[in-house]
Amino acid sequence: MSHAWQPRDLIVDRRDFLRRCGMGFGGMALGSMLEGASASSVGMQGSAIPHFAGKAKRVVHLFMNGGPSQVDTFDPKPALQEQHGKPISLEGLKTERPTGAALRSPFSFQRHGQSGLEISELFPHTAKHADDLCVIRSMHADVPNHEPSLMLMNCGEGRQVRPSMGSWICYGLGSENENLPSYISLCPGGMPIKRSENWRSSFLPGRFQGTYLDSSIQQVDQMLENLHNTNVSDVRQAKQLEFLQRINQEHLRSHQHDPQLEARIRSFELAYRMQSEATDAFDTSREPQAVRDMYGPGNFARQCLMARRLLERGVRYIQLWHGNEQPWDSHDNIEDHRRLAGQCDQGIGALLGDLKMRGLLDETLVVWGGEFGRTPVVELPQAGSNSGVMKGRDHNHYGFSMWMAGGGVKGGHVHGSTDEFGFAAVDKPVHVHDLHATILHLLGMNHEKLTYHYSGRDFRLTDVHGKVVHEIIA
Repeated sequence: MSHAWQPRDLIVDRRDFLRRCGMGFGGMALGSMLEGASASSVGMQGSAIPHFAGKAKRVVHLFMNGGPSQVDTFDPKPALQEQHGKPISLEGLKTERPTGAALRSPFSFQRHGQSGLEISELFPHTAKHADDLCVIRSMHADVPNHEPSLMLMNCGEGRQVRPSMGSWICYGLGSENENLPSYISLCPGGMPIKRSENWRSSFLPGRFQGTYLDSSIQQVDQMLENLHNTNVSDVRQAKQLEFLQRINQEHLRSHQHDPQLEARIRSFELAYRMQSEATDAFDTSREPQAVRDMYGPGNFARQCLMARRLLERGVRYIQLWHGNEQPWDSHDNIEDHRRLAGQCDQGIGALLGDLKMRGLLDETLVVWGGEFGRTPVVELPQAGSNSGVMKGRDHNHYGFSMWMAGGGVKGGHVHGSTDEFGFAAVDKPVHVHDLHATILHLLGMNHEKLTYHYSGRDFRLTDVHGKVVHEIIA
């Protein structure tokens, strides 16, 4: 005769409950949630031990999605001025769309700081921190298409959905604050191309997936929906959640500890814990007016200020997207880069200065760039594609620029170069896999040893590629 389910079946010894919930860790998180235990008791949810002592402890990725032009930002090319309007040899470098003659940059470059780093007039606030920037002028990727290039930059794989870099970093280092997600992705106005694939954890445990928020929403309680329950008290809600947790764990046991189910339970636990800290962390109105003025107006500036507040609270990886879709995709008119840079430059400069003033920059790695660069030649008009202005640039994966600051990189330093026109990396080329390997190294992780066994093999962020670029490490 089958045994009918009774409420007493869910009554378990407290020690047994803590031992069995989520292989021990889920229950420990619940105990911390309800009894105020310290973050250090959360086991795998807490900080992990890196392979060696890294300088950086956290990362801010400033993502200029769409592809900023290297020859208009951080890689000046006098030869373009000389050859403007004239055909130049592409030497077998095939562009995605039809292109024509050389197109000079409409923006001037100046040297900044003691290092004399050359930076475009587009970034006057960022240029104030020239001696903290390490500019890589020899980046290169695989293809000139947004979707695979976004996946390569974010996940180390352009074709298949793999765990994102932020997920790998959180998997390797753990979390410093159990009341906030360890990985947060902020994008105003909606999601970028490829949507959540940019920050998902894939086959890594679900707790390492990025938490997406629309930062264009001004009210924190609307940006973080359903964070507070207005119908019941905190004490009553805690009792409800304790009972639900017990039912969830019974269901989990019957499904042989399904990792997806385990991740869902952990997400609910985190949502409860966030009630005590998330509102404060994301509420930039609590900053003094002078600080808000320093960061400036607009969505990206507010994202930068949020990032600083989140870093102070131990969030491990924060990605700040410029906007939904691909704002830096200047096919029609490269002059649009002036508007785009104006939306983010003051916030970036303020973030760098604020982190430095608070003693956080040395342990925070700031990364700036897009998924690829743009051609030094003009894109030709196409039906239904662009306006025919003939001042825009096509996608270019052969050579582009990115920069990093803080976190153990050489400040005021330029690594590598493109050819005389800025088309392809020719000196000390750095592939995206190399960039990932170097970022992990700065965080104290060996990219060849940070692995996860799945589907019969050990996977890693850099797959079977990548080498650490030691020349840019201080």
